[in-house]
Amino acid sequence: MFKFNSTLNRLRAIGFIEAISFLLLLGIAMPLKYIWGHPEMVRVVGLIHGILWMIYIGLAYLGQLDYKWSWKTTALLFIASLLPFGPIIADAKLLRKVAKDKNITL
Repeated sequence: MFKFNSTLNRLRAIGFIEAISFLLLLGIAMPLKYIWGHPEMVRVVGLIHGILWMIYIGLAYLGQLDYKWSWKTTALLFIASLLPFGPIIADAKLLRKVAKDKNITL
């Protein structure tokens, strides 16, 4: 499904997985904790999501270094990482355009 042959492709893949982990955290783990009193899932999913988020931010920074992105592009990726579905939207609206401009195979 995803290629890991470039920083951009790794960023896209981790962004997708990070977005799904965020949705799992908000949609399943948090209700389990606050409605049904089972906080265990928040610890597990929260840890996984946090690690994926840090990797996403690191890859966004590496992308800036590798592809000479503007700080605006990196800032938009950071903002997208804070929103549900944000990395998926950033992939569709921003990263595909960057790949096309830089002639990177997705």
